[in-house]
Amino acid sequence: MRTRISRGARRAVAAIAALGLVAAMAACGSDDETPSGSGAVTAEGVDDGAELALWTRAPLELQAKALVDAYNKSHKNQVKLTIVPNDDYVAKVGAAAGSGDLPDLFAADIVYVPNWTKAGLFSDITEHIGKLPYADKLNQGHISAGTRDGAKYVLPFVLDLSVIFYNKDLYREAGLDPEKGPTTLEEFKQQALAVQKLNKPGTYGTYFGGNCGGCNVFTWFPMVWASGEEVMNPEGTKSLLDGPAAQKVYATWRELNAAGAIAPGAKDETGATWVAAFQEGKVGVMPYPATLLATAAKTVDVGLVPIPGVSGGASTFVGGDGIGISKDSKKNAQAWNFLSWLTSEAAQVDVLAAGNSTVSRTDLADNKYSAKDPRVATVNKVAASPQSKTPVALNFQQAFNAPTSPWVSLLRNQVYGDQQKLADDNAAVTGVLGQ
Repeated sequence: MRTRISRGARRAVAAIAALGLVAAMAACGSDDETPSGSGAVTAEGVDDGAELALWTRAPLELQAKALVDAYNKSHKNQVKLTIVPNDDYVAKVGAAAGSGDLPDLFAADIVYVPNWTKAGLFSDITEHIGKLPYADKLNQGHISAGTRDGAKYVLPFVLDLSVIFYNKDLYREAGLDPEKGPTTLEEFKQQALAVQKLNKPGTYGTYFGGNCGGCNVFTWFPMVWASGEEVMNPEGTKSLLDGPAAQKVYATWRELNAAGAIAPGAKDETGATWVAAFQEGKVGVMPYPATLLATAAKTVDVGLVPIPGVSGGASTFVGGDGIGISKDSKKNAQAWNFLSWLTSEAAQVDVLAAGNSTVSRTDLADNKYSAKDPRVATVNKVAASPQSKTPVALNFQQAFNAPTSPWVSLLRNQVYGDQQKLADDNAAVTGVLGQ
């Protein structure tokens, strides 16, 4: 495991420090103090030709551009979109928060939302969300992540869900039914082993991010949830990743590794090339981001099923980004106009669903676009499942996603190292969560 701190990690540390300063500054004010930029916002906001600045990170560029283009074509207000490289985003937001230069609107990886909400980076939009006639149909995982002390600060921007992708051509060659992906962890293992037995040069049963905390939060946590267990306590301060279901997840991947069914590059995979081998047709079955269906389908005959648990079930990590009005915006009414439109059928169906992205409203899950592709319908269905979750913890990044997180140590020990360290590794995750 690498011990050198990467450039991205250094930037994240600096940004976290900056956000801590912002939170400390906010704490110095009285409870009755009105946050900067929290002016009155009407039910649908104001569309008067204002220019609005919006920041988002590069992984959501496709969806963000489509949404902004559609809004700009149909409104007097005009949104100026800035796409920021993923590794630079946390540091950029942290610096802007400290100097009072946040844009009118900004999106945030859902795992950062609790921290940035606590730091006071978003304006309170509780009342305005409540006026939306379909407020209860919006993805509640994202809204909960951006809720603090009963106040709501973000809406879903773009959902990214984890599912199982499998290569139907390789399944046919292996004698598997190309219309039946795995429904249990055991089936997942056996189907990966069946592809491996083809002994095709450069082709493997499965792949995963063996040195990527975020990859396995995204894809392994749902295996635990689908089994009816939890990964953390409700407060997000204690790790439960030593439970029976979690241990079965680790054992499954350890057995696949021992059988040579995991591509060798997986051990050092940090996430940068996590999905490449599948897109090249070199992997039989693996957990995968649903947002990349259209991309993967260009080169592979993709089968798609929900992520299963030990004995069945179906779950997903409801990831992606939330979006809110920044504390620094002086155009709250116009910014809310964009956010209220973002939740509308015009945005959810005619832009996101039309582009094979998951809608964030359960009442729009069945639409004219999902009806054309059963795979998209499957993604929408699992997104609304009670076993699908968005985990919330203030120290989520440090505990799980950071390159040197205790979660990375835990998963690597369980697949490649000393299994007997599970109790200590799990305690280390708890130690960071509880800081």
